Amino acid sequence: MNATASLRGAGMLLVAATAWGGLFQVATVTLPVLDPFHMTAIRYAITALVFAGLLAFTEGPRALKTEGRTLRAALLGSSGFAGLGLLVFVGLQYSRPEHGAVIMATQPLIAAVVAWFVRGARPARATVALLGVALAGVLLVVTKGRFTGLFAGGTGFGDLMMFLGAVSWVIYSLGAADFPSWSPLRYTALTCVLSLPAILGATAIATASGYVSTPSAGDVESVGWQLAYIIGIASVLGVLSWNAGNKLLGVTNGMLFINFVPITVFAIRIAQGHHFQPIEFVGAALVIGALIANSVVVRRAVAPAQQGAKGTVRFSLPVRRLQRTAGPQEPRLEGSRRRVAHPL
Repeated sequence: MNATASLRGAGMLLVAATAWGGLFQVATVTLPVLDPFHMTAIRYAITALVFAGLLAFTEGPRALKTEGRTLRAALLGSSGFAGLGLLVFVGLQYSRPEHGAVIMATQPLIAAVVAWFVRGARPARATVALLGVALAGVLLVVTKGRFTGLFAGGTGFGDLMMFLGAVSWVIYSLGAADFPSWSPLRYTALTCVLSLPAILGATAIATASGYVSTPSAGDVESVGWQLAYIIGIASVLGVLSWNAGNKLLGVTNGMLFINFVPITVFAIRIAQGHHFQPIEFVGAALVIGALIANSVVVRRAVAPAQQGAKGTVRFSLPVRRLQRTAGPQEPRLEGSRRRVAHPL
């Protein structure tokens, strides 16, 4: 890979991470006016149309067909887009942007553990240990070191909702391995479109039950620029930049850039005059350090396979051992995963 391609990939990944970092602060301004259900419905209804149009333009109208896999794609899309979108925005009503950013940054480690339980791809022991370090860092940020007050009038409920949203997206991301013939754009676009019944259905139920009320046109218009950011910058530009950057640098290198999401959020909050306690910086540093250390584990696990195989192999999850394929001297790693869009 030449230096120009590396710089382009890094630039795209920085754009994505910065866009997602800004999303949390923009959402906190929007939520008092537009509830999580209607915000998610508007966000993904428009995003789905954009992605579907891009897919038809780049891969042709035939790519819009699900090839008999509609139900599977719809279930995964509902887990990803409905689960992440609703749970994160509901969580933000009870928590703070920096909490959400730090929680979302643990997804690469969460993915390794979820893949272990769902697919039997056992992660390296170091990865499990680093997940514990990352979760400890999250708790330090959330509780400021006062663990007994996690759910006592604090942000515990909102943080739990955002953590469940992160797990929902991890399940969605791992599900891409079941669609090996689909490009990342096709998987993202079709699952986003097929998630709309779940999102709209949840919004209708929440409205009918009185949990939320239908916003007026004036309400939507009053947060027009926030919605433009959430849809155009965070959802479309962020996802496309993330996919393109990972294609140039590879997932192992690209995943490191998720560290810039909490860094962006902390920088925005400091610029707004918020004063963090030292323990919060310690917690964020533990999360970022655990992600960097896990990247080293991934590299060491991937290196033997790359040396023994003739072609280029990319993996996103560290595993504990190598298995032999049918061909001679072509080891593969258990639990390999396709590259897909990031959550936010």
